[in-house]
Amino acid sequence: MRLATLRDGTPDGALALVSADGTRALRVGGNLLTAMADWPATEAMLAAAQARLEAGEGESTDDVDFAAPLPRTWQWLDGSAFTTHGDLMAVAFKHDPHEGDRPLMYQGLSDRFYGPADPVPFPAMEHGIDFEGEFGVVVDGVPMGTSAAEALGHIRLIVQINDWSLRAIAPIEMKTGFGWVQAKPACSMAPFAVTPDELGEAWQDGRVGLDLIIDWNGREVGRANGAAMAFGFHELVAHAALTRDLVAGTVIGSGTVSNANYAEVGSSCISEIRAIEIIAQGAPQTPFMAFGDTVRMTAVDAAGRAPFGQIDQEVVKA
Repeated sequence: MRLATLRDGTPDGALALVSADGTRALRVGGNLLTAMADWPATEAMLAAAQARLEAGEGESTDDVDFAAPLPRTWQWLDGSAFTTHGDLMAVAFKHDPHEGDRPLMYQGLSDRFYGPADPVPFPAMEHGIDFEGEFGVVVDGVPMGTSAAEALGHIRLIVQINDWSLRAIAPIEMKTGFGWVQAKPACSMAPFAVTPDELGEAWQDGRVGLDLIIDWNGREVGRANGAAMAFGFHELVAHAALTRDLVAGTVIGSGTVSNANYAEVGSSCISEIRAIEIIAQGAPQTPFMAFGDTVRMTAVDAAGRAPFGQIDQEVVKA
C-alpha cells in the first residue's frame, strides 16, 4: 500500500490511500500520526479501503495538495549507515573516520517535515545549504530492549527523505560535543509512505535496494543505491530502542545514501561532491546551494517505477 497525507487545514492533514499508478487518492479518515498508534486496526481499515480504491473510487492526484506523509511526528532519529558517506565526510570536515561497531545516530527536529513540493526557506546562503538524499522507516510502538530481529516486525512504513543540512554551521556545533541544532533544519519527505511489501524484492535485510536519483538544477549528480547500508534499518531501530521505548510514529533515517563506486554513481549530497574534489584536486570546487536552486529526488526500481513519488523543491530566502 501507498499512503499519503493531503493538506486540509489541520496540522496533521488527512490520511489517504494512493493507487498503484499514482493517479488517484482515496481519503480514508483520520491522519497517519494517530493511525500509527494502533497499526493492526489501521491495517484492517486500509485493506477495506484498498478494495474501494481498486474499484475506482478516489479523486485525481492532480487535484490534491500533498503534505509530507507525516507533517509532524513525535520523534526523528537519523542514522549514518553508509560507510562511504562517513569516510567522505571525514575528508570534507577534516576529522578522523568513525571507528567501532555502533551505528551513528542523532535526534533531530520532528515537529515539522516539509512536503514534497514546498519551497524551503533558509536565512543565508553563507550557512552552506546542502541536500541529503536518504531513506527512512516509520515504526509502531517499539519496547525498550527490542532486538534487531524483533525490530524488523515493527517497521510499518518506508519513506524517502531530504535531510537538509547547513554545512558551514555543522562543524561549529560538532566541536561542542552536544549535537546539532542550527545545522539541521526541518527535513522534507516524498509524498508516499509505502508498506514494505510494496517494494517487493527491493526490500531485503532491512535495506531499500533502490537507486536514489538526485537532480540539482536539472543535472543528475547521483544515483546511489540504498542496499549498501552497513547497518540495516532493523539494527538502527534496535540501537535507538536500547534504553528507551520508541513511540509509534517515530521516524528513523538511513543517513545519506552513498556507494563505494561514487565515481560511477555520483553522490546524494554536495558535501560528498566537495570531498571527492578535495581528494582529486586538493580543494573543493563546487559551491553549496544558492537561492533559486532546485533539487529533485526520485527513488526508482529496476522497472523505472518511483514508489515514493518525487521530491522537487526550490531553495528560497527566508
